[in-house]
Amino acid sequence: MSANTLRKAKKLVDSGEVVKIEEDLYQIKSSSDPNKSYFVTSDTCECLGFKNFYKFHHGKGLMANCSHLEAVRIFKKEK
Repeated sequence: MSANTLRKAKKLVDSGEVVKIEEDLYQIKSSSDPNKSYFVTSDTCECLGFKNFYKFHHGKGLMANCSHLEAVRIFKKEK
């Protein structure tokens, strides 16, 4: 995972943009468009970065990821 993804995730958590809706459902604001937000679980996200992950990283054996998923992981550790 890139340092940029981690930096964006930490910024989302630190700025209070991660909101727990249910046990495994979070709403997180977009880091690029303040008018958008995404619903995120511990392993899926609605954002284009997550949806297009395999298109860009096909065949590299990586699990799909995005800054929103990382933000949920950081949020859970800190709470």
